[in-house]
Amino acid sequence: MGEDLKSGSITRRDFINAGAACATTLAITETVSANLADSAPSQKTPPLSKPFLTPGKDFGDVSRGDPKPHKLTGDAQAKAKLTPDTWRLEITADPFVKEPHTKVPATLAKSLTIADGTALDFNQLLELGKKHEVHFLKAMQCLNIDSPLGQGLWTGVPLREVLKLCGRMNNVRRIYYWGFHNNDAKQVFKSSVTYTNAMETPPNELPVFLAYKLNGEAISPERGGPVRMIVPWSHGYKSIKWLQHIFVTNDPRNNDTYATGNNDPESFLKSAAYMDKSPDGKKFKVGEAVDISGTVISGPSGVKRVEYWVRKVGDKPPTLGDDSPELLQGPWIPCELQEQPDWNNILPEGINANKVLGFDKKTGKALSWPLRYSMCSYSATIKGLKEGQYEVRARSVDLNDFAQPEPRPTQKSGRNGIQVRRFEIT
Repeated sequence: MGEDLKSGSITRRDFINAGAACATTLAITETVSANLADSAPSQKTPPLSKPFLTPGKDFGDVSRGDPKPHKLTGDAQAKAKLTPDTWRLEITADPFVKEPHTKVPATLAKSLTIADGTALDFNQLLELGKKHEVHFLKAMQCLNIDSPLGQGLWTGVPLREVLKLCGRMNNVRRIYYWGFHNNDAKQVFKSSVTYTNAMETPPNELPVFLAYKLNGEAISPERGGPVRMIVPWSHGYKSIKWLQHIFVTNDPRNNDTYATGNNDPESFLKSAAYMDKSPDGKKFKVGEAVDISGTVISGPSGVKRVEYWVRKVGDKPPTLGDDSPELLQGPWIPCELQEQPDWNNILPEGINANKVLGFDKKTGKALSWPLRYSMCSYSATIKGLKEGQYEVRARSVDLNDFAQPEPRPTQKSGRNGIQVRRFEIT
């Protein structure tokens, strides 16, 4: 996949903690790095003024529907069951049978339906939360969008605890779920997880769960409230908004809405660095430091480091593919990652870090940094550049030593191109 020149808008960087970013300095000579001057001593990058948690109103939005469900108000909103008082969740079994792969249907000991008055309501979900509530940090990233939508602390109840309300399940291989979409079959957006995904969370892993809070507050309609599904390891298409239906099936095939269009409906988040946006062609004076910054998201393979590469170019430099030999050979220089923040100043009131999944229960420190499926900032300061035009790129390297965009360079398993910014020294 080729480089992306327009991604990384600063308006989607609201999760960066103020004052947490550090800096590094260019450490390569002119002969190695195509007419770069010798580097000067390092200096601190100016602190970034964005919070680590993205306020709900500031998340990027990719909602579907016409009209979009979160635009409904008054009686229309209540009729759609999109208020806490009216929200209901139905759980039913799929009677589907088809030879040779599905010989018997899935069954539930007890279905939960609106028709018989047994559908789960919001107060019942909160009651489950008194015993089973979980919290964790997760970044939202769309499969086909080139910058994250935001990062929040999500609170809710594991899907497995909700499914237990239905008693014994037989012949269940997948769990499908979808939300309100104007009661129009053409607008329904459906996702699924396997039975194992839902029911057998390994130790220290994060469960699929039904979220009812974001950053300690009720989830707004814009963010998919009152209840949405959250799948920690996946792109946003699995974390369905306005959740109202769960459907267990013995059909082993993935028939998610996102399975169409050549998308990979089982792809995990990718470890990837994103650059904060700056106007292409921005000018700096000779001797002036050039600060770069951005965020890095940690997929299941973690993040070993973020690194950048700066090169001198002409007026109209040719586009470099992510597999260009020149790009692969660098030289790439390490950036500085944000240190773990003081979680007491980050997390919502009443939520301690040692109660958040992914954190050590004794010390309240993250078990990995950056936390898996979340983001932190990175930065670097480039000094000593001579007059001319330049390009700078940043990429992540994961714990398996794959450099972005590897090991999954194809867009349909998660857009992951190396971003580039251009500037001029005058």
